[in-house]
Amino acid sequence: MSTLSRTDHRAAAGPPSGGGLPGAIASEWTKLWSVRSVWWSLLASVLLMAATAGQLAIYVQNSNTDDDPANDQGVFAVGRIAVDAVELTQFAVIALALLVITSEYGTGTIRTTLQWIPSRGRLLLAKTTVVAGVTFGAGLLLGGLGAAVAAPVLGDWGRFDPGETLGDAFGLAGYLALIGVFTLGLGAALRGAVGTLVTVFLVLAIVPATLRLPDLGPLNTIADALPGSAGLHFLRGDDDPYPAAVGLLILAGWAVAALLAGLAVMRRRDA
Repeated sequence: MSTLSRTDHRAAAGPPSGGGLPGAIASEWTKLWSVRSVWWSLLASVLLMAATAGQLAIYVQNSNTDDDPANDQGVFAVGRIAVDAVELTQFAVIALALLVITSEYGTGTIRTTLQWIPSRGRLLLAKTTVVAGVTFGAGLLLGGLGAAVAAPVLGDWGRFDPGETLGDAFGLAGYLALIGVFTLGLGAALRGAVGTLVTVFLVLAIVPATLRLPDLGPLNTIADALPGSAGLHFLRGDDDPYPAAVGLLILAGWAVAALLAGLAVMRRRDA
């Protein structure tokens, strides 16, 4: 067979498989699990959830003044313990999300990645898909773990309803997935692990708490519009200052905005 005929045969067979967005996702998935720090982040999130949920459950039990749990005063949903524990646990998951992008900039391997996936948009979409999937799965695990730890500690003071507990776990998973995507977008924009982690910590914890200290209406409104506050309103099912669904939409908006900022920086600056 001549060289020309072999070339024609390959052309007729179509482009090689494994490329495009599915190939980029597969590549990012493989890279994620090959990094040891990812496993450490997941282990840290499990330990933090178990320790924090147990401690919060002890606080709830000790703070009850009603001697009869049958009165249903002070009885606490076990899934809610996991929701409250996520305020601390989330930072281990955030570390995982930021490492997906900032570790490549730190080591210079982002150049190799962009040679294989030249499209910045496709690369960021692939990373987003992997981060969202992994953090959502981790959220389900952590939600179940927090409830499982809290239930025996609370004893008669705990309320276990399968549907309610499952809903809390899925809500927690969605929250962590969006926070993970938000962190990824900031990491793509800032490019450094330390700067990204400090920024996320400030936006999620420090700035909202600081704005609420004077207890002024306009400052409280700004605090409620930040991603951490909106996410917690969603998780806790609050109706004030807005419905829980609005909190979810605000958090999703922050995640999309962070991704767009990261994409803009990736397109404007060289690796």
